[in-house]
Amino acid sequence: MRTLYIECKMGIAGDMLMGALYKLLDRTGQEEFIKAINGAGIPGVEVKAQESIKCGIKGTHMDVKVFGEEEGHEHHHEHHGLHDIEEIIKELKLSSSVKEKALRVYGRIAEAEGAVHGEMPEHIHFHEVGSLDAVTDVTGCCLLTEMLGAEKVIISPINTGSGTVKCAHGILPVPAPATAMLLKGIPAYSGEIESELCTPTGAALAGVLADEFGKMPVMSITGTGYGMGNKDFEQANCVRAILGETEEGGSEASTKGDGQVIELAANIDDMTGEDLGFAVEMLLEGGALDVYTQPIYMKKSRPAVKLCVIAAPEEAERMAKLIFRYTTTLGIRQYSCQRYELERHFDKKYTSFGEITVKVSGGYGVAKEKYEYDELSEFARREGISLTEARKRLDE
Repeated sequence: MRTLYIECKMGIAGDMLMGALYKLLDRTGQEEFIKAINGAGIPGVEVKAQESIKCGIKGTHMDVKVFGEEEGHEHHHEHHGLHDIEEIIKELKLSSSVKEKALRVYGRIAEAEGAVHGEMPEHIHFHEVGSLDAVTDVTGCCLLTEMLGAEKVIISPINTGSGTVKCAHGILPVPAPATAMLLKGIPAYSGEIESELCTPTGAALAGVLADEFGKMPVMSITGTGYGMGNKDFEQANCVRAILGETEEGGSEASTKGDGQVIELAANIDDMTGEDLGFAVEMLLEGGALDVYTQPIYMKKSRPAVKLCVIAAPEEAERMAKLIFRYTTTLGIRQYSCQRYELERHFDKKYTSFGEITVKVSGGYGVAKEKYEYDELSEFARREGISLTEARKRLDE
């Protein structure tokens, strides 16, 4: 499984993450990314990748200029509301999945800011995170994640830093209140360095991009990238991204998908099959553990569909918002469930027809094996036989 591991021993910020992910691309991919982000349509933005060395380690610093000015210039810090940001992102010349992820990042930030300041998310006016360079950081990270094609993203526990930070509202403790809210459910710790290492943008990106949080799994590493920050410390100020192949489904310290889950259900009788299929795709891309539909009959024997979404309990409200966004339903039911899972891993089986991957699962007194569908179907097509016959031949 193509896995991306993001190490946050020096925190996480949008520009540092963008630099680390950029470095994982080959030269052609890097050129395509720079062309895409600069041509996306973010007003006045120009992005360049610059070499940066911290504590003897060579990495990449992403230089973002807005109307020719560097990050931190007061011209950047216009106060954008959530609607303004959403309109900018929706008009970008990027894929719908990239824009959807970027919108989710800003949705999380708006919810956190709203909770901290006692306002509705749609009434929040962003300060630092609403600047156009921050929009570029968010969009760039979402685009790079798509370009890398990782099937799973695992993020380490995040070092928040300590001390205080000066922001638009005054001097605040680290992590800042909105950042602390965004880190809810994410493993984090305060190290010895007195500085803001985890920014609100970085925390929101982690919450959207990560499939799991934990230690680095056993990987066959194919690439490593270092994204450098502006400040200098005794320890290299960088985010490290590692791309590789894993055989098992994830890290031991996974925080998603085990034990308690919730099911969200809605009855729908006024959507086409194509529209409902698109909603299922977007819910799965949005982080649902599973999505399925069932044919049902409603009042006056009207044929309809029951949409069911399985998710982690802490994702209930966000999943509900996605269901309302992508379907016509006016109401959603929520159920709490306990999920039992078999332990699973992947093995290689060597047959007279070659090597094939087998999913092995077990527990609760049972053991099962199953050929990976993609490889089994490829063998069947190559031999011109059915899947049943393919299984028989491989078992001989």
